[in-house]
Amino acid sequence: MTSLCIKTNNQNAIDYLMLNISKINLDNIVFVKKDFSKYVNVIVHYLGNNIPEFYAALSTVITNCILENYEGPIIRKLLLLDYFYFDDTDLDIITDNCKSSLLQNDNKTVSSIYENISDRKKYLWSDVLRYISFQKSIFLDGFITFRIKDYINCLENILDYTVSQFVVSREYCEFIDMLKVYISSKSPTVDLIHLIYINEESILLDKNKKVLALTKNNLEQKCYLSDITFSSNDYALNSLLSLLPSKLIIHLISPTDDFINTLQAIFENRVTICTDCDLCKIFRPWTNVKGHSPYKLYILILYFCIKCIDIFIPILTQNFLC
Repeated sequence: MTSLCIKTNNQNAIDYLMLNISKINLDNIVFVKKDFSKYVNVIVHYLGNNIPEFYAALSTVITNCILENYEGPIIRKLLLLDYFYFDDTDLDIITDNCKSSLLQNDNKTVSSIYENISDRKKYLWSDVLRYISFQKSIFLDGFITFRIKDYINCLENILDYTVSQFVVSREYCEFIDMLKVYISSKSPTVDLIHLIYINEESILLDKNKKVLALTKNNLEQKCYLSDITFSSNDYALNSLLSLLPSKLIIHLISPTDDFINTLQAIFENRVTICTDCDLCKIFRPWTNVKGHSPYKLYILILYFCIKCIDIFIPILTQNFLC
């Protein structure tokens, strides 16, 4: 007979163990809960011969029990140890963000940057299996404190990333708020600007739908209002912050992204999103064209040609009729 005693005072963990041990798909497993003066013991006996499979299945139950009932407090403890300078509100947000990331990865929806998230479960399961294979009892609190170093390292890496994302997000929000205050304190210099957004490229047009030509005077004192980096869209963002249009029509040829979301956050009710006007239809066939600077030049040439046709065909037609 193979036996293991699991000791804990965590009632949620006890309930979890009792429920999930009963679901182990092995015959000849007997388990019982015993209350003692200091701890509650969950005692498991296996009367069969497939001992490796029994240990593997029980390790899975204990691992999931730790993740379900202890991981939150472990995260909080690590945060208080390494990031004590955050206030309680910030720590609550970071904790929730971390838990959300862990849950999303368990559902296979988080990007590869969270490789540590899936690794943590493997490390924890291996540590549990190694321990119970040679011990007759496991005290969960002590095991978590002293026996899961690799798991803790994974959690610390995840927390470091979560904290860095929190700081970046907060700085982003603060910067957006600053720009909104700046915009509200200034008078618009132009009535309308069209922004063509296609394949992560921006093209600015004036109210007459002509390519916007900015002079040195337009930008010499304001071209560094924004320090948000959007690669090729830096110029467009800084131009808009310089000109402060009363209305900004964004012709969304390609799907929205962080850059468009930022423009909407900054200019708020000045922004109108358009997806199906004549201007949108002109640029939509070019959505599959790849590249950056040459691509943008081709788009401008195309637009210039179309505008020339619009201007000269009526003139030629009139002359022909005359």
